[in-house]
Amino acid sequence: MTDSIPKVRLNDGVTVPVIGLGTYSLNGNAGAVAIENAIHMGYRLIDTAYNYENEGAVGKAVRRTSIPREELRITSKLPGRYHSYDQAVVAIQESLYRANLDYFDLYLIHWPNPKQDQYVEAWQALIDAQKWGLIRSIGVSNFLPDHIELLKKETGVTPSINQIELHPYFNQEEQRKWHEANDIQTESWSPLVRAGDVFEQQSIQAVASEHHKTASQVILRWHYQLGSIPIPRSASPQRQLENLSIFDFSLSDEEMDIISALHRPDGRNNDQDPAVYEEF
Repeated sequence: MTDSIPKVRLNDGVTVPVIGLGTYSLNGNAGAVAIENAIHMGYRLIDTAYNYENEGAVGKAVRRTSIPREELRITSKLPGRYHSYDQAVVAIQESLYRANLDYFDLYLIHWPNPKQDQYVEAWQALIDAQKWGLIRSIGVSNFLPDHIELLKKETGVTPSINQIELHPYFNQEEQRKWHEANDIQTESWSPLVRAGDVFEQQSIQAVASEHHKTASQVILRWHYQLGSIPIPRSASPQRQLENLSIFDFSLSDEEMDIISALHRPDGRNNDQDPAVYEEF
């Protein structure tokens, strides 16, 4: 299965698979077992965050598996309360200590927290942590173009990835085009709308039936063909394997448009607008 998963090269030369595993709420030993199972299924990109409180479970799964560390891509994220430079440096170190890892392959600022307005300071901490060998590739999450432009202006460093809410109800067309124009890889969180009623959409069901695939496989294939990296979360080995099995079919342009047409102006899951949302 691993050999069938394409990879993309980020703007700093680091390569990552085009699909990963989200780990939100996969905590404790049960979480570690689920993540270890996913690695055995073929996942090589594993996404966690300081605020998920499961960096330890991710690290445990990494140590339990026989897969060489250099084949894995482990992501974590800086929480909003630690955006000042000194706090960000300590938080990155603590993330590594929790996971019992020597480095992260990707480390992102989780939210810009524009009212707090310290994300440039946090970005400088990530730049330095990369120089120190603690992080291989640095990026952001939930940043708007204006936020990223300020990072570039102040530091001269462009994020490799922006992980954003992206799913059929919120297709982020304009942001994706901006990322492409600026050589930033798009990554999709909540790619399946947290298993909401999107699976029951007749248009999704019709496309799935045409390809003899499940609704989730069709949606994840849509992400892949959009050029975004989805990170679906699942603790079920069967569902984990199902979510990986999207590289033996393709969607037509018409089918892609049918799924994209499900977009809603108010399609965000929890109305978390990066222009105003503040993460703790």
